Amino acid sequence: MQETLITAPHMQSPDDFYEALIEAHQGLSAEESQALNARLVLLLANHIGTLQVLKQALSAARA
Repeated sequence: MQETLITAPHMQSPDDFYEALIEAHQGLSAEESQALNARLVLLLANHIGTLQVLKQALSAARA
């Protein structure tokens, strides 16, 4: 089980993911976009599943 946040480049096709993320927000109001982001964060947090890693991610995102 991974217990350390991976911060080095690790994602396959980051530009494609960014494009898909932008497309997912198209046509949404600000409130709908915020709700989409919240649901996405919760889905990805569930996928990660390790509280220690999630806390590291929260800390890194705030920095």
